[in-house]
Amino acid sequence: MNIQFKKGVLELCVLSILKQKNCYGYELVNDISQNITISEGTIYPLLRRMKSEGYVETYLQESQEGPPPENIML
Repeated sequence: MNIQFKKGVLELCVLSILKQKNCYGYELVNDISQNITISEGTIYPLLRRMKSEGYVETYLQESQEGPPPENIML
């Protein structure tokens, strides 16, 4: 699969999932990995770029275990 095409498809997959629900980056990787081979190292740079461009927002959610994880939303 062409790299640029895969990047575009990946971005659309992320936006499609986030339109349905807020989730963590790890959840995005798991959901998308069911159809496309990706790794966490692929998704986080994409999410940082999408956040800096204003496509997504993040927020911290309190956790009973460890530091508060960062949720991503549209």
